[in-house]
Amino acid sequence: MTERRRLERPWMVEAANSTFIVRTANGLVVALVYYDQEYRRRSFNLTRDEARRVAKNIAKLPYLLKPKS
Repeated sequence: MTERRRLERPWMVEAANSTFIVRTANGLVVALVYYDQEYRRRSFNLTRDEARRVAKNIAKLPYLLKPKS
């Protein structure tokens, strides 16, 4: 029998150098959301506020996808 890996809740968002990191309660990195204030550097840019909102919405997924009882 194989064990399923559980992504423990709550998922947290922390800010780092031009990145928001979404982590599980166990410290596993689930997502990295990058932002850049200099629009000419990349073809697709998120502002800091947009990246923060994306990361916060990713962190809500365990609650939104909770199995119905």
